[in-house]
Amino acid sequence: MSIHSLMFGWEYPPNHLGGLGVACQGIVRGLAKHNVHMTLVLPYAGEDEDAEVLSAGEEQLVCKARVRSLLTPYQTAEGYALKSQTIPRDQLQIYGMDMAEAIAQYTEVSMEITKDTNPDVIHCHDWMTYESGIRSANHHRKPLVTHIHATELDRTHFQPNEWIYARERRGFQAADRIIAVSNYTRSILTKHYGIDPAKISVVHNGSVYEPRQDLILTSGYRGGHHPMVLFLGRLVIQKGAKQFLYMATKVHALRPDVQFVVAGDGGQMGELIEQACDYGLQDCVIFAGKAHSHEVQKLYEQANCFVMPSLSEPFGLVALEAIAHGTPVVLSKQSGVVEVVDHCFTVDFWDTEKMADCVLTILRDEPLAMQLRSEAPHILRNLTWEKQAGHIYSIYKELIT
Repeated sequence: MSIHSLMFGWEYPPNHLGGLGVACQGIVRGLAKHNVHMTLVLPYAGEDEDAEVLSAGEEQLVCKARVRSLLTPYQTAEGYALKSQTIPRDQLQIYGMDMAEAIAQYTEVSMEITKDTNPDVIHCHDWMTYESGIRSANHHRKPLVTHIHATELDRTHFQPNEWIYARERRGFQAADRIIAVSNYTRSILTKHYGIDPAKISVVHNGSVYEPRQDLILTSGYRGGHHPMVLFLGRLVIQKGAKQFLYMATKVHALRPDVQFVVAGDGGQMGELIEQACDYGLQDCVIFAGKAHSHEVQKLYEQANCFVMPSLSEPFGLVALEAIAHGTPVVLSKQSGVVEVVDHCFTVDFWDTEKMADCVLTILRDEPLAMQLRSEAPHILRNLTWEKQAGHIYSIYKELIT
């Protein structure tokens, strides 16, 4: 059965800031293998014409429709205001004076360029696209799927921007089906947004990562003479870098030879550097900044342990990437990825004492570390994007038949 999906997204590799772009690419490639035709609408901050439809090249069965915009998935209203200050005033009418206006302009342009696409289903990713999805579903009289990769409550540790929260809730209420990336997210939607659980389908993210057998079989300190513990993520409240440093103080007290690497950038960078100095960790914590793809690979290759201490993580693709590189992981229980990864340590994000104990156990117990690494192929084999996209394809069929 051939299906045409009109999909609204906010980032797509190679131009992406986080896991949303990786997930969208995985979904698109997976759906293409199920013979789903897609029109993918994406924002861009370019100098070309305001919108164009082009072939996707590597993605078969896909057209990309691009809309000029400064918006990014993890942006706040304040962040947009700062970014807009870099744009000449005579161009702000193109991009929007503030976030609300920018989203309204994106919605208008995306509606105009997709009005004749004749889709079978509308599929939109995260809150910035929901108004486009709602209007498109009404225009085409087709079912609406809202795919939630992260809520405003995740991003703000349950202190939301009420305007964004309201737009999210409107999107959930208007949807014919909601796809949540985990049961953890599903519970947030039912408890904090008042959504009927019967309307929510859970489809875990897939993995594009092949297990590195050479690294899985590696023993000892992989980065040199000192063991290395890695944090990788945006330096924002959601990701728990402060908790990582709390944990580091406890590990350092017992194992002063351990090095800690914080890779990523974000608004908390200065505060975290001060925190590390206050804790006396200035000689054992390295702030690596934003790491590009080849640098990320190198960090995983050298790390003896990866810690994801997120305060609220809908899924956590970064954990699968670490596992693929044969790196034992310690994961926050407040995450979705723990629903699909059995062989790992899990802790509450606030329990930095137990977090430190888990790290110390991995560093001193080499047979256990090897056992954790050996599970990587099994975990990743069961989480391909083609398989996960098959669940989405089934949802499409259910909605249109």
